[in-house]
Amino acid sequence: MIQFTHLSLMRGSKELLTDANATIYPGHKVGLVGANGCGKSSLFAMLKGQLQPDQGDCELPRHWQIAAVAQETPASDRTALDYVIDGDHRLRRIQAELTDAEQAHDGERIAALHLQLEQAGGYQVESRAAIILAGLGFSQQQIGLPVRTFSGGWRMRLNLAQALLCHSDLLLLDEPTNHLDLDAVIWLERFLQRYPGTLMLISHDKAFLDAVVEEIIHVEQQQLNCYRGNYSAFEGQRAEKLRQKDLQYQKQQLQRAHLQSFIDRFKAKASKAKQAQSRVKQLEKMEQLAPAHYQSGFSFEFLPPPKLPNPLVSMDQVQVGYGDKVILQKLQLNLVPGSRIGLLGRNGAGKSTLIKLLAGENPPLHGEYLTSAGLQIGYFAQHQLEYLDAKASALLHLQRLDKLATEQSLRDFLGGFGFRGDEALSPVAPMSGGEKARLVLALLVYQKPNLLLLDEPTNHLDLDMRHALNMAIQGFEGAMVLVSHDRFLLNSVCDEFYLVDSGQVQPFAGDLDDYKNWLSNTETPGGETPKAQDNKPDRKAVKRLEAEFRQRTQPLRKAIEAQEKRMDKLNASLADIERQMLDTSLYEEQHKARLKELLEQQVNNKQELEELEMQWLDNQEQLENLQLEFTGNVAG
Repeated sequence: MIQFTHLSLMRGSKELLTDANATIYPGHKVGLVGANGCGKSSLFAMLKGQLQPDQGDCELPRHWQIAAVAQETPASDRTALDYVIDGDHRLRRIQAELTDAEQAHDGERIAALHLQLEQAGGYQVESRAAIILAGLGFSQQQIGLPVRTFSGGWRMRLNLAQALLCHSDLLLLDEPTNHLDLDAVIWLERFLQRYPGTLMLISHDKAFLDAVVEEIIHVEQQQLNCYRGNYSAFEGQRAEKLRQKDLQYQKQQLQRAHLQSFIDRFKAKASKAKQAQSRVKQLEKMEQLAPAHYQSGFSFEFLPPPKLPNPLVSMDQVQVGYGDKVILQKLQLNLVPGSRIGLLGRNGAGKSTLIKLLAGENPPLHGEYLTSAGLQIGYFAQHQLEYLDAKASALLHLQRLDKLATEQSLRDFLGGFGFRGDEALSPVAPMSGGEKARLVLALLVYQKPNLLLLDEPTNHLDLDMRHALNMAIQGFEGAMVLVSHDRFLLNSVCDEFYLVDSGQVQPFAGDLDDYKNWLSNTETPGGETPKAQDNKPDRKAVKRLEAEFRQRTQPLRKAIEAQEKRMDKLNASLADIERQMLDTSLYEEQHKARLKELLEQQVNNKQELEELEMQWLDNQEQLENLQLEFTGNVAG
């Protein structure tokens, strides 16, 4: 288990943790939450041995293997598949030693290394790596491309794939969903639910935390506060804790007022002087409880736009793409004030292409595309962070938009986005990704848009800022189109969903759970989407193929379901064994037989679990091959 005991940690002059205590048991999945800068990433660095505590202890089993996402990716010529496998250093070492033994014709050594290779999963590693890459959105073609050809966001996905592939006892994930789209987030969620080791996860995605973790550690006021349950349970428990604390504070204030009243009335009377002095000492010793009024540092709203034309945008039979390449076609969409649309679809299906069309960055290739006079677009996308003036402050950026506004009014506005005092005057260059995102949002909100286009707006935003954005959108009077992997935001602010798939944009009759089922039923390896076709296949033929597909895949799906249930039971059994083995009395002579029994059971469970995992991966691969074959038959 992991144990933090009387832990104190400083970064520079800032005290992050003071006399903090927490215990994480083997096999537990823990969410680490708290305000930006509170020390979450520093705690990860300590677990990886990159930082040492200033006081106290950070203990974890010496034999544990730790996996974490690398922060840098070399621009190498290694293929994506090879790069991901390279992350398993033990496997690569065995493979290198095997090559040397074969060149030396050392038969005994070759046999031993083949056994080690099998135990390390070397014979299934390529299929496992390909499945992980496919789940994270890589196509079959992409996994064979050199690493240097990928952008920064895709390289972070490669680093995530490395961490997921490696055998580990402890998996540390710091904001793993930041560079993923919704379908990759859903896949990662399922993967982590089956992960057998100990997981520590830093995330600002409420829905993701709810689905994955079973315990929350909240870093607050230099302490590690532990809560059982997922994030929603934590919010409820913490709210009650704050309420109780506030009641305690109010009760204490009444006690203080009563003592002070006694002192004021009797301190001048000689007969009561001794009692009054006693009350003074009692008052001095009374703990000064701070009011438990939790208040986010962010608060803003969209002011009513000057104009609200209806419709804002209308399109009929519109084609959009890049150059001669058509991405979306036959678009028919009207945006009116009050529209709240969430775009769903696989990576590369065209969601961002549609957003760029609406933003005016991509002109239509064909069709009728009309915008109303008075249209005021507020567009947020990650690439806009790069367009900020690195030398200018947040205040100067706002002054360039409104030269007549007073400095105080602009400072007041920026305060709602967390830029207070000198922070409003600091240059953009050293700002974090979250600070830059807040500034871009501030500039957007200030311009009073009537059409809001949001492409992954929550990347890098912490939970408080996400909450503030959510509340602000609730009061927005114009039209909104949103692309996001944050399901909590999508559910909260969208009234309808549109599915971008096969070159079309159509209303989606369902909610996010239905979309999750749609993804499961239409998956193709690598998340590839069937190309748009002008000649639709015969409906009866498609139904026949679907029936055949269900019949062929039913045994595989049942086997996968049974394997997952058995793996869950084995993981629970292993966790129970680990808990029993924490009892020191178990190691006494009279309990020797019981200890031996537990150790044998642990070994057997682990062996069975490894075999099941290999079978599960093989079945998943067979299922994906059948899905690919089915897609090809429908397309043909």
